[in-house]
Amino acid sequence: MKFSRFYRSAAIASVAAIALAACSSDDGGGDADANGGGEEVSASGNLIGGGASSQEAAMTAWTSGITEANPDLTVQYDPVGSGAGREGFIEGQYTFAGSDAAMDTEEQEQACGSGNPFHVPSYISPIAVAFNLEGVDTLNMNPETIAKVFAGEITSWDDEEIAEQNPDADLPATDITVVHRSDESGTTENFTDYLSGAASDAWEWEAAEEFPGELTGESAQQTSGVVSLTSDTDGAITYADASQIGDLATVAVGVGEDYVEYSAEAAASAVESAEEDPEAEGARILDRSTDAEGAYPIVMISYHIFCDSYEDEGMVDQVKAFGNYVISEAGQAAAEESAGSAPISDTIRDEATERIEAISVAG
Repeated sequence: MKFSRFYRSAAIASVAAIALAACSSDDGGGDADANGGGEEVSASGNLIGGGASSQEAAMTAWTSGITEANPDLTVQYDPVGSGAGREGFIEGQYTFAGSDAAMDTEEQEQACGSGNPFHVPSYISPIAVAFNLEGVDTLNMNPETIAKVFAGEITSWDDEEIAEQNPDADLPATDITVVHRSDESGTTENFTDYLSGAASDAWEWEAAEEFPGELTGESAQQTSGVVSLTSDTDGAITYADASQIGDLATVAVGVGEDYVEYSAEAAASAVESAEEDPEAEGARILDRSTDAEGAYPIVMISYHIFCDSYEDEGMVDQVKAFGNYVISEAGQAAAEESAGSAPISDTIRDEATERIEAISVAG
């Protein structure tokens, strides 16, 4: 199997301070397992994070749920994108970062002062290949076809290669307009990582947070921007966190001999084969060219990045309380209900709990 490095990704988060002191128990915030297996921590104050916009709906659920368990703790999250979130974390602007990709070696060396950063897989979501084509609700495309479309090699919706995979579709001779992110995006890096890993013969570029500048197409900032532009443009196609695509049609992706539509279950299936990244503690490496039945390989694992030590006990308590809630069964269920994400596995939860519980006051 060919494994490619799972780097950065972004997509959807917009959450300011959301503190609901009177949430109902339906949120899952007060469930017995809200600590994710870690010690129960009483925290207070204001915890500030920033990063991936892809976590918007999930972060809304998490910031609400953590307040149910810790009424004196408020969590603020700034959806500035994965790259800006990691930068703010390094500079001390944020106590934690949300990122759709792991920190690289240089970033890790700059973060956390005398301590070390680590990654907690918190949000697993499929990236949809979404399009706007009048009269067409879904299409099949193998990885090579997807790559050729986004590389500008296939330019019309009635192209023979698309038609062969969709014999029952009434495909118009409409020009294809590729819509991509204009800002640095973890979603872009995950999507280009998929193209590089699964369709290397048709995609010559490496995974990157910026879409290849030499390719033609339209661009917009953040997930909401590309979804809006695609929705307003007949014949447009884009890539975006599946929870944000609205009424756009989607591509069923070729995997082995089958075509797989995106779903939380299919995304979770793809993550099952992921190995831990030896260069970024807690991060995972995805098999983009998997042929596992029912697996959807265009998936992103969005992380929360913490330090293994902080300057005072209050900050340690804040991070432990929030980190453990997010990975708990209650926290993952809240995200799944709010954003349609796939819950993390027990193995990932156990590993993350051990790391979170080891956070200490800097000596």
